[in-house]
Amino acid sequence: MTWGQAAPSPDAPPVSSVPADNSTVDAGPPRETLHVTSNLVSEYFTVRDKHNALIPNLTKNDCTVWEDKQQQKISNFVAEANQPLTLGILIDTSGSQQYVLPLEQQSASAFLKRILRPKDEAFLLSFDVGVNLEQDYTNNVRELEQAINKVQINTAAGGGSAGVPGIGQGPVPTIGAPKGTLLYDAVYLASNNKMRTETGRKALILLTDGEDEGSETKPKAAIAAAENANSIIYVILIADRAQYFGYGIGYTGDMQMRSLTQATGGRVINVGNNGKKLEDAFDQIEEELRTQYVMQYVPANRNMDGAFRRVDVFCKDPTEGLKVQARKGYFAIGDQDSDQ
Repeated sequence: MTWGQAAPSPDAPPVSSVPADNSTVDAGPPRETLHVTSNLVSEYFTVRDKHNALIPNLTKNDCTVWEDKQQQKISNFVAEANQPLTLGILIDTSGSQQYVLPLEQQSASAFLKRILRPKDEAFLLSFDVGVNLEQDYTNNVRELEQAINKVQINTAAGGGSAGVPGIGQGPVPTIGAPKGTLLYDAVYLASNNKMRTETGRKALILLTDGEDEGSETKPKAAIAAAENANSIIYVILIADRAQYFGYGIGYTGDMQMRSLTQATGGRVINVGNNGKKLEDAFDQIEEELRTQYVMQYVPANRNMDGAFRRVDVFCKDPTEGLKVQARKGYFAIGDQDSDQ
């Protein structure tokens, strides 16, 4: 796997703070700072009503947090998580994505132009027969856009070439388990090598058909790495299912990705191969990331035994039931940083 320089320290500024158009960027109102210690667990989440609309104005008194079925005392609660955002864009460049890659590139670039603020940062990773760090952490949208535009389909013979083991004839994957799309390896490496050292709000956004071929990392290990990094995973499922069925190959990407996203507080957005739906998917992710809550608590169980701790967040409203979108838990590992 190809990787650039190590991630910056959690307290370091972004690599570059040049706005996309070299104009002055309004940083907005002062950020509300959470003072954390190594004992605090941070839980980022969004809340929706029964009509699926985001709820922006809940208070500490509206929500409770439970760890392993034991209610915890909330230490901090911020209703609008206007803290620095760390993003990882993971683009599937395997042969099956040949026809949709230009759509992914255009929409991902536009998304980053809209969402990145002066103290935010992002990196770009591609995955196919390998996992490649295309652009390390930066706030410079131009650098990210250039990296996005340079990614290419790679089937080990280049550009969807025929006869490559694990890829088959053209852009449709074949049945079998040879290396071809190292999706879970990519999630593990992005979580463990890039996101884990960062603090604050963190999200990995995968643009993929959801099919993995040949990863050494098992799905549970990829999920655990994301949970340990406290990183939300969104999957924009972009694929032309007709291609799969036309070649007699079953399509299971959506089912595989739901477990990955639900465990980390994210979700799957299925766009098929529709450019408008892809743009809407990025809009939805942007809205959710800008309408987050964060609560923090000191766990009653202080034993750092490496066990998985299930976390449940509940929020209530006098008039209707609310749905919380949050990660399912974390691993209690000693000597963690402050952003568990």
